[in-house]
Amino acid sequence: MTTGVENADEMFMREALKSAQLAQELGEVPIGAVLVHDGEIIGRGYNLRETSQDPTTHAEMIVIRQAAAHLGSWRLLDCTLYVTLEPCVMCMGAIILARIPRLVYGCRDPRVGAAGSIYNFSSDERFNHRVVTTEGVLGEECSTLLSRFFQELRATKRSARMRHNDESAC
Repeated sequence: MTTGVENADEMFMREALKSAQLAQELGEVPIGAVLVHDGEIIGRGYNLRETSQDPTTHAEMIVIRQAAAHLGSWRLLDCTLYVTLEPCVMCMGAIILARIPRLVYGCRDPRVGAAGSIYNFSSDERFNHRVVTTEGVLGEECSTLLSRFFQELRATKRSARMRHNDESAC
């Protein structure tokens, strides 16, 4: 039997997945996030690094900015951040600085994850704020979305290289 928190976590992670799919439609890495306060989504976003050519436009950074504007405070107390992929060092730094008390993510990032994979900033006692972290919510769906995106990207690049080689041979 699932609890109300588990049901809410899955519901909000599905919203984050919808945002990730919007990123994919733009050719962005499909990572999505929502920030929730009192059961209401107050920030919604997805990666926009390629579109904006700004390395800080990760999904988490976008929703943190939106939520702070919505609440009129940089302290995002009583909020939960849902993101499809484990946050990186930059995003975990912003999560800690914004005082977000809870993070829920779908799948681990074994390359740059900072909430348990490579680093674990969420419980590092050297920081003045800890983040309660729940991982693996709809993890398979989040992982599959990312894996398919990168498979398609590699296939597209391979195809372009083969066309270029064929044209060069003429």
